[in-house]
Amino acid sequence: MAAAKIETEEGPCCPICLEQFNIPRQLPCAHSFCEKCLQSHITTQAGKITELSNIKCPVCRNPAGPFIKDRPTSEWATLFPVNTALQSIFPAKSKVDRLCDACNTDGNTVAAEGFCIVCKEAMCEDCLKAHRKLKIAKDHTILSVEELTCNPENVMKLAEGFSCSEHHGEDIKYYCKNHKIPCCATCFINSHKICSKVIDLKEELPALLSENKPVEIIADMKQIESHLKKFMEINESSVNNLEAQVNELAAEIRKIRKEINDVLDELEKQVRTEGNKIYKEEVIRKQEENHQCLSLIHAVRNSHYLLEAASTYGSNLQKFLMAEKMKSQLHSYFNLVGEKYEKAQKITLEVHLASPIKSILSLSLSELGIVIANTSSNSHSLLCTSRPMKDCHIEKVDAIDVKNPTIGMTLSFCGVTFLPRDRLMLADCWNSQCILLNSSYHLITRYTLTANPWNICVLDDQEVAVSLCAQNKIQILSVIGDIIRPVRMITTKYSCNGIAAAGNGEIVVNCYCGNKKSQWSRINTRGDVKCTHQYDSTDYRDNYIALNRMRTRVYVSVYNMNSLLCFDMDGKKLFTYSPNNLRCTLGIAVDRYDNIYILGKNSNNLHQLSPGGSAQQVLTTGVPSCPWAICIHQSKDILIITNNSDERTKLYIYQLK
Repeated sequence: MAAAKIETEEGPCCPICLEQFNIPRQLPCAHSFCEKCLQSHITTQAGKITELSNIKCPVCRNPAGPFIKDRPTSEWATLFPVNTALQSIFPAKSKVDRLCDACNTDGNTVAAEGFCIVCKEAMCEDCLKAHRKLKIAKDHTILSVEELTCNPENVMKLAEGFSCSEHHGEDIKYYCKNHKIPCCATCFINSHKICSKVIDLKEELPALLSENKPVEIIADMKQIESHLKKFMEINESSVNNLEAQVNELAAEIRKIRKEINDVLDELEKQVRTEGNKIYKEEVIRKQEENHQCLSLIHAVRNSHYLLEAASTYGSNLQKFLMAEKMKSQLHSYFNLVGEKYEKAQKITLEVHLASPIKSILSLSLSELGIVIANTSSNSHSLLCTSRPMKDCHIEKVDAIDVKNPTIGMTLSFCGVTFLPRDRLMLADCWNSQCILLNSSYHLITRYTLTANPWNICVLDDQEVAVSLCAQNKIQILSVIGDIIRPVRMITTKYSCNGIAAAGNGEIVVNCYCGNKKSQWSRINTRGDVKCTHQYDSTDYRDNYIALNRMRTRVYVSVYNMNSLLCFDMDGKKLFTYSPNNLRCTLGIAVDRYDNIYILGKNSNNLHQLSPGGSAQQVLTTGVPSCPWAICIHQSKDILIITNNSDERTKLYIYQLK
């Protein structure tokens, strides 16, 4: 197998072209790409979307947008900052390259000759001369390109303070413990002013650094790289074994040839033809997978190079901020590697021979035997134990009151979900509306529905689905920026309660059918039913439904039976969870490690289960009276619970640690 090889000489490489960086441009998520590679990626996305407001990072898929929105997409790559720190790590391979910031703002591309550490700006020769003449800038330190190229420590001095990714030119000064987000002064005023745990980084930096240890994050980065290399080795071994199987099967056929030589000659030819066809297809598929792994390896490697540089040469602020940014990348890395191992497949070949063999001469070639490719899971689940669930601590962070005079006093949130950019959408069943909140849980806008909603789920970056149980309908809404618009309405056979996104434009819907039977169905966004599976229940309040991360399992709460049911996608029941201390089950959520969370409304508790369905812990302290709906942020491990008590206007926020 002509597999992709990892370079023996380590150094920063672009995750897209897998070559040495040529003007590395850095996205807000801290992933960097060659300017031309990034522009090609942007152009491709612009060709698929009529109005492109932001792009998705090719590695972690997080959204990113340039600060200057009125420039054409053909220039967007040049608007992202150059990662001079990444260039400076291996000066023998790369020269720190930068355009003059002032000239670039005016649309002129002039190479920078020096950098002002105080102003944190790159300047061309003319701008440097003008800068030195300013009385206010007489004491500013100017570094030449050569000083930056060979000295990572100088690059870190230039980057001292780290600018906010949301507000261009503003330095990071605070850290919100509620949301686990570094923020600038504008972020603090606009989004975190009422947060209870916002600290000044200068005062708390040593304590925060003790929590975010660069050496531990680097070790995790190297573990990710090790897993990816192992996955590539498995792929290469798989196709090599497949080639050997083809030869072994052909040899087995040759043993029989003495008696039925003429017929088996044809069979051997068929085995080789079909087997080699499967082998070649598998080689192509595995090579593509290995190329993707190699791309991700370089992204991981670039990340820990940056963190090593910040840890060695940077200030405490740089160490912390770089560690915080890289720690957020670990979530997406672990998820991406987990996806690859869970989706990995191994093909084995066999020949189905007709019996009895003595009648072989009377059979045609197609009746004689055919080559079968058996696909089986090859998942090693290497990352399943990297975050032990028994060590997970659920800590209450805050209780936010959403009550607002413009909304009304009698709110009741029976559905809650996180949207992109850390926004939150609530289904208010008492007022037949959806409420959109920002990352600080402040009201952005409302949308009035045609009936009382029950549950809500995110379909993609721009669409959500809301179940309208009284009308037997599902409303699809678009949420672009701060505007909510109706897209289409889906009609269901029965009153639908719980809904969850199943991927590929499909939704899993939970309904009560009558006669003590309920069903969950998989439908597309046009309302076409793909499959339906029934199970026993007592009444219509089989409220909520959820899927695991890989969308191979379906979890259903059965209210009056005090149970959580688990099915595979073919409708086979895998387990039932129904302990004595769980009464009136409602909301379900699944975290990014596939651990399950189920609320007991009348038992006033939150049960935490392993992916296999065994109880790990039961939270009673800090859980609101009559807990109702629940959701989990997949990258920040934030858990939110609503309730149906006298304080039903509040959102209870927890951190999974």
